[in-house]
Amino acid sequence: MNLAYANSAFIPGGDSYPDRWAAEAAAFRARLGPRARLDLPYGPGERHRYDLFLPETSPQGTAIFIHGGYWMAFDKGSWSHLAAGLLARRWAVAMPSYTLAPEAHIAEMTREVAAAAERIAADLPGPLCVTGHSAGGHLAARLACRDLPLSPEAARRLVRSAPISPLADLDPLRLTSMNDTLSLDAGEVQAESPALLPRREGCEVLVWVGGQERPSFLWQARTLSEAWSCPWHVAPGRHHFDVIEDLTDPESALVGFLTGQT
Repeated sequence: MNLAYANSAFIPGGDSYPDRWAAEAAAFRARLGPRARLDLPYGPGERHRYDLFLPETSPQGTAIFIHGGYWMAFDKGSWSHLAAGLLARRWAVAMPSYTLAPEAHIAEMTREVAAAAERIAADLPGPLCVTGHSAGGHLAARLACRDLPLSPEAARRLVRSAPISPLADLDPLRLTSMNDTLSLDAGEVQAESPALLPRREGCEVLVWVGGQERPSFLWQARTLSEAWSCPWHVAPGRHHFDVIEDLTDPESALVGFLTGQT
Protein backbone atom coordinates (compact mmCIF):
# COMPACT_ATOMS: atom_id res chain seq x y z
CA MET A 1 0.00 0.00 0.00
CA ASN A 2 2.97 2.35 0.49
CA LEU A 3 3.59 2.33 -3.26
CA ALA A 4 0.00 3.40 -3.97
CA TYR A 5 0.55 6.68 -2.13
CA ALA A 6 4.16 7.32 -3.15
CA ASN A 7 4.40 10.36 -5.43
CA SER A 8 7.98 11.55 -5.76
CA ALA A 9 9.27 8.20 -7.02
CA PHE A 10 6.94 8.38 -10.01
CA ILE A 11 7.61 12.02 -10.96
CA PRO A 12 10.78 12.91 -12.91
CA GLY A 13 12.87 15.15 -10.68
CA GLY A 14 10.34 14.72 -7.91
CA ASP A 15 12.87 15.36 -5.15
CA SER A 16 13.61 18.84 -6.54
CA TYR A 17 10.10 20.21 -6.12
CA PRO A 18 10.17 21.23 -2.42
CA ASP A 19 13.23 23.48 -2.89
CA ARG A 20 11.70 24.92 -6.05
CA TRP A 21 8.42 25.69 -4.29
CA ALA A 22 10.19 27.38 -1.38
CA ALA A 23 12.30 29.56 -3.70
CA GLU A 24 9.32 30.60 -5.83
CA ALA A 25 7.29 31.39 -2.72
CA ALA A 26 10.04 33.57 -1.21
CA ALA A 27 10.52 35.47 -4.47
CA PHE A 28 6.76 36.04 -4.73
CA ARG A 29 6.55 37.46 -1.21
CA ALA A 30 9.46 39.79 -1.94
CA ARG A 31 7.77 41.09 -5.09
CA LEU A 32 4.48 41.63 -3.29
CA GLY A 33 6.06 43.83 -0.63
CA PRO A 34 3.54 45.34 1.82
CA ARG A 35 0.68 43.44 0.20
CA ALA A 36 2.12 40.33 1.88
CA ARG A 37 1.13 40.32 5.56
CA LEU A 38 2.92 37.47 7.26
CA ASP A 39 2.54 35.40 10.43
CA LEU A 40 -0.87 36.67 11.46
CA PRO A 41 -2.20 34.73 14.48
CA TYR A 42 -5.38 32.69 14.51
CA GLY A 43 -4.71 30.80 17.75
CA PRO A 44 -2.23 30.30 20.60
CA GLY A 45 -0.10 27.53 19.09
CA GLU A 46 3.31 27.92 17.48
CA ARG A 47 1.92 26.99 14.05
CA HIS A 48 -1.36 28.87 14.47
CA ARG A 49 -0.33 31.52 11.95
CA TYR A 50 -1.42 32.49 8.48
CA ASP A 51 -0.02 34.61 5.68
CA LEU A 52 -2.34 37.01 3.89
CA PHE A 53 -1.80 38.27 0.36
CA LEU A 54 -3.82 41.24 -0.86
CA PRO A 55 -4.71 42.34 -4.39
CA GLU A 56 -3.97 45.86 -5.59
CA THR A 57 -7.60 46.92 -5.09
CA SER A 58 -10.25 46.06 -2.51
CA PRO A 59 -10.69 42.28 -2.50
CA GLN A 60 -13.78 40.72 -4.02
CA GLY A 61 -13.52 37.89 -1.51
CA THR A 62 -10.95 35.71 0.25
CA ALA A 63 -9.59 32.32 -0.77
CA ILE A 64 -7.98 30.04 1.80
CA PHE A 65 -5.25 27.67 0.59
CA ILE A 66 -4.29 24.75 2.87
CA HIS A 67 -0.95 23.08 2.23
CA GLY A 68 -0.30 19.36 1.90
CA GLY A 69 2.50 17.07 3.04
CA TYR A 70 0.53 14.05 4.29
CA TRP A 71 -0.24 16.03 7.49
CA MET A 72 3.42 15.49 8.45
CA ALA A 73 5.43 18.07 6.49
CA PHE A 74 5.62 21.65 5.17
CA ASP A 75 4.04 24.88 6.33
CA LYS A 76 2.49 27.97 4.79
CA GLY A 77 5.82 29.38 3.60
CA SER A 78 6.35 27.15 0.56
CA TRP A 79 3.19 28.05 -1.36
CA SER A 80 2.90 31.85 -1.50
CA HIS A 81 3.35 31.93 -5.30
CA LEU A 82 0.14 29.92 -5.71
CA ALA A 83 -1.78 33.08 -4.75
CA ALA A 84 -0.93 34.72 -8.10
CA GLY A 85 -3.97 33.65 -10.08
CA LEU A 86 -6.48 34.58 -7.40
CA LEU A 87 -4.81 37.93 -6.71
CA ALA A 88 -5.09 38.77 -10.41
CA ARG A 89 -8.84 38.16 -10.08
CA ARG A 90 -8.87 40.64 -7.15
CA TRP A 91 -9.29 38.04 -4.42
CA ALA A 92 -7.25 38.04 -1.23
CA VAL A 93 -5.51 34.76 -0.39
CA ALA A 94 -4.87 33.42 3.13
CA MET A 95 -2.50 30.51 3.76
CA PRO A 96 -2.52 28.97 7.25
CA SER A 97 -0.12 26.55 8.87
CA TYR A 98 -1.40 23.90 11.28
CA THR A 99 0.11 21.50 13.79
CA LEU A 100 1.58 18.41 12.15
CA ALA A 101 1.62 14.74 13.14
CA PRO A 102 2.69 13.19 15.42
CA GLU A 103 2.16 16.25 17.64
CA ALA A 104 -1.47 16.39 16.46
CA HIS A 105 -4.03 13.93 15.17
CA ILE A 106 -5.88 14.73 11.95
CA ALA A 107 -9.02 15.57 13.95
CA GLU A 108 -7.08 18.29 15.74
CA MET A 109 -5.78 19.66 12.45
CA THR A 110 -9.36 19.86 11.22
CA ARG A 111 -10.30 21.96 14.25
CA GLU A 112 -7.28 24.19 13.67
CA VAL A 113 -8.12 24.98 10.05
CA ALA A 114 -11.70 25.68 11.13
CA ALA A 115 -10.32 28.16 13.68
CA ALA A 116 -8.17 29.70 10.96
CA ALA A 117 -11.23 30.07 8.71
CA GLU A 118 -13.13 31.77 11.54
CA ARG A 119 -10.27 34.22 12.15
CA ILE A 120 -9.91 34.98 8.45
CA ALA A 121 -13.67 35.51 8.13
CA ALA A 122 -13.56 37.93 11.06
CA ASP A 123 -10.66 39.88 9.54
CA LEU A 124 -11.91 40.14 5.96
CA PRO A 125 -15.33 40.88 4.45
CA GLY A 126 -17.06 39.17 1.55
CA PRO A 127 -17.40 35.59 0.35
CA LEU A 128 -14.95 32.85 1.29
CA CYS A 129 -13.69 29.91 -0.72
CA VAL A 130 -11.23 27.20 0.25
CA THR A 131 -8.81 25.03 -1.64
CA GLY A 132 -5.91 22.83 -0.65
CA HIS A 133 -3.61 20.16 -2.02
CA SER A 134 -3.35 16.48 -1.05
CA ALA A 135 -3.62 16.45 2.77
CA GLY A 136 -4.61 20.09 2.40
CA GLY A 137 -7.24 18.95 -0.08
CA HIS A 138 -8.58 16.70 2.66
CA LEU A 139 -8.76 19.67 5.03
CA ALA A 140 -10.37 21.87 2.35
CA ALA A 141 -13.01 19.18 1.94
CA ARG A 142 -13.48 18.93 5.71
CA LEU A 143 -14.37 22.62 5.81
CA ALA A 144 -17.12 21.77 3.34
CA CYS A 145 -18.53 19.00 5.59
CA ARG A 146 -21.80 19.60 7.38
CA ASP A 147 -20.56 18.31 10.74
CA LEU A 148 -17.73 20.82 11.09
CA PRO A 149 -18.88 23.54 13.49
CA LEU A 150 -18.44 26.97 11.97
CA SER A 151 -20.18 30.10 13.17
CA PRO A 152 -23.37 30.85 11.21
CA GLU A 153 -21.66 33.88 9.65
CA ALA A 154 -18.57 31.97 8.47
CA ALA A 155 -20.68 29.04 7.25
CA ARG A 156 -22.93 31.38 5.26
CA ARG A 157 -19.95 33.03 3.60
CA LEU A 158 -18.13 29.78 2.71
CA VAL A 159 -19.53 29.40 -0.79
CA ARG A 160 -17.04 27.18 -2.65
CA SER A 161 -14.48 24.45 -1.98
CA ALA A 162 -12.03 23.00 -4.51
CA PRO A 163 -10.09 20.10 -2.98
CA ILE A 164 -7.03 19.38 -5.17
CA SER A 165 -5.89 15.73 -5.23
CA PRO A 166 -7.65 15.20 -1.90
CA LEU A 167 -7.37 12.27 0.46
CA ALA A 168 -11.09 11.76 0.90
CA ASP A 169 -11.29 8.26 2.38
CA LEU A 170 -8.58 7.80 5.01
CA ASP A 171 -9.02 4.07 5.52
CA PRO A 172 -6.33 2.95 2.99
CA LEU A 173 -3.75 5.06 4.82
CA ARG A 174 -4.04 2.79 7.85
CA LEU A 175 -2.26 0.14 5.74
CA THR A 176 0.73 2.38 4.97
CA SER A 177 3.82 3.05 7.05
CA MET A 178 2.62 6.64 7.38
CA ASN A 179 0.19 5.42 10.00
CA ASP A 180 3.11 4.88 12.36
CA THR A 181 3.06 8.69 12.58
CA LEU A 182 -0.59 9.49 11.86
CA SER A 183 -2.02 6.91 14.31
CA LEU A 184 -5.32 6.65 12.47
CA ASP A 185 -7.85 4.24 13.92
CA ALA A 186 -11.27 3.16 12.66
CA GLY A 187 -13.07 5.87 14.63
CA GLU A 188 -10.97 8.71 13.28
CA VAL A 189 -11.24 7.34 9.74
CA GLN A 190 -15.03 7.51 10.01
CA ALA A 191 -15.05 10.93 11.64
CA GLU A 192 -12.44 12.56 9.39
CA SER A 193 -13.04 11.08 5.92
CA PRO A 194 -14.95 13.66 3.82
CA ALA A 195 -16.23 10.92 1.50
CA LEU A 196 -18.00 9.35 4.48
CA LEU A 197 -19.59 12.61 5.66
CA PRO A 198 -22.38 14.79 4.26
CA ARG A 199 -21.52 17.99 2.43
CA ARG A 200 -22.35 21.40 3.88
CA GLU A 201 -25.46 22.94 2.32
CA GLY A 202 -24.79 26.03 0.23
CA CYS A 203 -21.13 25.20 -0.43
CA GLU A 204 -20.40 24.39 -4.06
CA VAL A 205 -17.63 21.81 -4.56
CA LEU A 206 -15.34 20.95 -7.48
CA VAL A 207 -12.80 18.16 -7.00
CA TRP A 208 -9.58 18.71 -9.00
CA VAL A 209 -6.95 16.04 -9.76
CA GLY A 210 -4.13 15.49 -12.23
CA GLY A 211 -4.54 13.02 -15.07
CA GLN A 212 -1.06 11.59 -14.50
CA GLU A 213 -1.43 11.05 -10.76
CA ARG A 214 -1.13 7.72 -8.99
CA PRO A 215 -4.27 5.60 -9.46
CA SER A 216 -4.98 5.89 -5.75
CA PHE A 217 -5.37 9.68 -6.02
CA LEU A 218 -7.63 9.38 -9.04
CA TRP A 219 -9.71 6.92 -7.02
CA GLN A 220 -9.79 9.26 -4.02
CA ALA A 221 -10.94 12.19 -6.17
CA ARG A 222 -13.67 10.21 -7.89
CA THR A 223 -14.80 8.71 -4.59
CA LEU A 224 -15.40 12.19 -3.15
CA SER A 225 -17.11 13.34 -6.34
CA GLU A 226 -19.49 10.41 -6.25
CA ALA A 227 -20.14 10.66 -2.50
CA TRP A 228 -21.03 14.33 -2.77
CA SER A 229 -22.62 14.28 -6.23
CA CYS A 230 -20.31 17.08 -7.29
CA PRO A 231 -18.19 17.45 -10.43
CA TRP A 232 -14.57 16.40 -10.66
CA HIS A 233 -12.02 17.67 -13.15
CA VAL A 234 -9.07 15.61 -14.36
CA ALA A 235 -6.35 18.05 -15.46
CA PRO A 236 -4.67 16.55 -18.55
CA GLY A 237 -0.98 15.75 -18.18
CA ARG A 238 -0.71 16.98 -14.60
CA HIS A 239 0.95 14.91 -11.90
CA HIS A 240 0.69 15.26 -8.13
CA PHE A 241 3.35 17.97 -7.88
CA ASP A 242 2.42 20.24 -10.79
CA VAL A 243 -1.39 19.96 -10.54
CA ILE A 244 -1.34 22.96 -8.17
CA GLU A 245 0.18 25.21 -10.84
CA ASP A 246 -3.29 25.98 -12.21
CA LEU A 247 -3.66 28.25 -9.17
CA THR A 248 -1.01 30.59 -10.63
CA ASP A 249 -3.03 31.17 -13.81
CA PRO A 250 -5.87 33.71 -13.49
CA GLU A 251 -7.50 32.25 -16.59
CA SER A 252 -7.52 28.64 -15.37
CA ALA A 253 -10.81 26.89 -14.78
CA LEU A 254 -9.71 26.23 -11.19
CA VAL A 255 -9.27 29.92 -10.39
CA GLY A 256 -12.46 30.68 -12.27
CA PHE A 257 -14.41 28.22 -10.13
CA LEU A 258 -12.98 29.51 -6.86
CA THR A 259 -13.84 33.11 -7.70
CA GLY A 260 -17.22 32.29 -9.17
CA GLN A 261 -16.14 33.81 -12.47
CA THR A 262 -16.33 30.78 -14.74
